[in-house]
Amino acid sequence: MDETREAFAIQLIGLSTPEPDGSRRLFPERELCTRLDVSRGSLRERLSELESIGILSRRQGHGTYLQAPGPDVIRTYFTTMRALGFLDSSEIAEAREMLETVVAVQAARRAGDADAERLRDLVDEMVACTAAGDHDRATEADLAFHAELFAIVANPVFTMVHNGLAHALAQAMHERRAAAIAAEGVTADGRAETDTIHYPIVEAIAANDPDAARSAIRRHFEIHSLITLDTAKEGTP
Repeated sequence: MDETREAFAIQLIGLSTPEPDGSRRLFPERELCTRLDVSRGSLRERLSELESIGILSRRQGHGTYLQAPGPDVIRTYFTTMRALGFLDSSEIAEAREMLETVVAVQAARRAGDADAERLRDLVDEMVACTAAGDHDRATEADLAFHAELFAIVANPVFTMVHNGLAHALAQAMHERRAAAIAAEGVTADGRAETDTIHYPIVEAIAANDPDAARSAIRRHFEIHSLITLDTAKEGTP
């Protein structure tokens, strides 16, 4: 067979039955071999290729299933690309800024009162954790805030990309927040602009104002870029 892996996967969809969880159970191997006119060895090799990229799973005692790949597939891709030097933190940050600007605009169009309240609670948590000196928990709240924007939009393409980048973003976020807090410090009541800059995003989304959301999230990234730039300059001999 000369079909590509993608074409083979599509063929298999027609040789499967749907399950309640959205996956599709494949026909037994003997029937697949007959329908596809391939040897069992060739079939198993092709199935293993699909399993390696996360769109096929073998469930012991139940059968073989086609499924939507989880975030681990994309996460492994980005992690490996970064480790090999094909991606660096600045490129990840640029991609994140472009993606989240679009997502914030869409979130402003789709958010309800409960969505805005969850976002506001997360910013409150950032502020409280920073004031208490618990920067790890503040970072987790920061990450959760941005993940919530994607949850509001609920576009599976955006969600998959975000989930795939989550590990790299978490590492970059920890580094950036540490640099930001060191550079700007906190006010007498423990507040830091790296946290409070999120409030205008919340207010724009609560008001269902896409233009204000775009401006607010751009300002959010500008502030952090300025802080990072100033910190880098201070460290230059």
